[in-house]
Amino acid sequence: MPETFKTKSTKSQLHAIDDALADDNTGLVKDMLQQLQPCDIALLLESSRSRSRLILWPLIEPDLYSDVLEELSEDVRNGIIDTMLPEKITDALEEMDTDDLVETLSTLPESVSQDLLATMDEQDRQRAELGLSYGEETAGFIMNTDTITLRHKINVDVILRYLRLKGDMPEHTDTLYVVDSEDKLMGGVAITRLITAAPDTPVESLIKDSISIPVDMEDGEVANLFERYNWLSAPVVDKNNHLLGRITIDDVVDIIREDAEHSMMSMAGLDDEEDTFAPVVKSTQRRSLWLGVNLFTALMAAAVSDLFETTLSELAVLAILNTIVPSMGGAAGNQTLTLVIRGMALGHVTARNARWLISKELAIGILNGIIWSVLIATVIALWKQDFMLGAVIAFAMMINMVAAGLAGASLPMIMRKLNIDPALAGSVILTTITDVVGIFAFLGTATWLLL
Repeated sequence: MPETFKTKSTKSQLHAIDDALADDNTGLVKDMLQQLQPCDIALLLESSRSRSRLILWPLIEPDLYSDVLEELSEDVRNGIIDTMLPEKITDALEEMDTDDLVETLSTLPESVSQDLLATMDEQDRQRAELGLSYGEETAGFIMNTDTITLRHKINVDVILRYLRLKGDMPEHTDTLYVVDSEDKLMGGVAITRLITAAPDTPVESLIKDSISIPVDMEDGEVANLFERYNWLSAPVVDKNNHLLGRITIDDVVDIIREDAEHSMMSMAGLDDEEDTFAPVVKSTQRRSLWLGVNLFTALMAAAVSDLFETTLSELAVLAILNTIVPSMGGAAGNQTLTLVIRGMALGHVTARNARWLISKELAIGILNGIIWSVLIATVIALWKQDFMLGAVIAFAMMINMVAAGLAGASLPMIMRKLNIDPALAGSVILTTITDVVGIFAFLGTATWLLL
C-alpha cells in the first residue's frame, strides 16, 4: 500500500474506497480498509448503501469485527449481524466491553440474543446477563465490569509490582478502587498519586472518597454528574455499596450524543437510530405512523375552521389571514417547549421551580401578545383599511400567544409525569393546541364582531 494513502485525511480515504468499489477493485478496497481505524470503518459502512455494505463487511479483518460493531448505530449493526454466521457473531461479541456487549444484545430480537448467550462461555454470559438485568437507560446497563480493585492493607510498591505483572490496564483507567473484604467500596486511589508516592506508602493513606453511582440511576443523570464534576470515570455500586463496575467518559459521551440525536429526531417523529440508507419500504413504514398522527391533528384544525364556514364564505379576507395567528402561536410555543425540555434534560427544572417557570412563561406570553397584537393590528388596519378587522386579529393573537406560553411550559412537565417523552410528542400536541386555539379565537371573534 502506498504511503501516500496513509497520509490522506479520513474523508479522502473514504472517497478513495468508494471509487475502488465503483471499479470493483475489491483487492484495493481490502488494503485500504486495513489502514483505517474501526471508527472510520464504521463511518464508511454507515455512509454506504445496503448493497455496498454486503461487499465491504467480508473484506474487513475478523479481528476488527467487535470494534467496528461497537461503533455502528443500531439499525446498521443489526443489518450487518444478520449477514454473519452465528459463530462469527459470538466471537465478535465476546471481544466487546461489557457495556457494548449488553447494548448490542439488547437491540437484537429476543430469540437471537438468547441463542447467542447460549453459545458464549460462562464468564461472558454472566457479565452480559448481569447488565441486561438492570434494564436500559440505567447505570448498570452502561457500566463496565473491568475494574482493578485494591485492598487497603498493602503499600504502593506491592501495587506497582502487581500492575507491571498484569501488563495492560482497562482503557480510561484513572483511578483504582479500594474495597474491603466484602467488596464494599472504600474509595479510590488516583493513578497519579500511586506514581508519585513513595514505595512504602500505605494505600489507606492515599484513599480519596469517591462519589459512587447507584446501579439503578438513570443514564441521563449519570451524564449530568460527569459534566458537573468533570469525571473521567466513576464507580458503580449496589444498594449495599458493593462495587459492581465503573462508567467511563467515553460511555457518557455516547449518552450525551444519543440524547441529543433522540431529541432532534423525535421532534420529526423519527427513530434516532434509523439508518439513513435503509431500504425505501422500511423507511416509509417507519415514517407513516408519525405522518398519520400529523394528519389527524391537521384534520382537527380543519374541523375548527369548518365550524365557521359561513363566516369564511361571507368574509373571504378571513381565509387569507387565518394562518397568521396559529403560525405565530406555534412559533412562540415551540420556543418555550424547547427551552423547558432542555431544562428538564439538564436537571434545571424541578418540582420546586416548575410553578415559577410556568408563571414566567405565561408572563412572557402576555408581553409577546401585547407587542405582536399591536403590530399585527396596525399592519392589517393599514393594509385592509379596516380598523375592526385589525382589532379582531389582535385579540386572537393575544389569546393564542398566552395559550402558547402556558402550553409550552406545562406540556413537558405533564407528559413526563405520564411517562411520555416530551421530545417525541410535545411539538405535535403543542401545534394542535395553538392551531385550534388560534383558529377558534380568530374566526370566533370575527363571527361575533364582523357579522
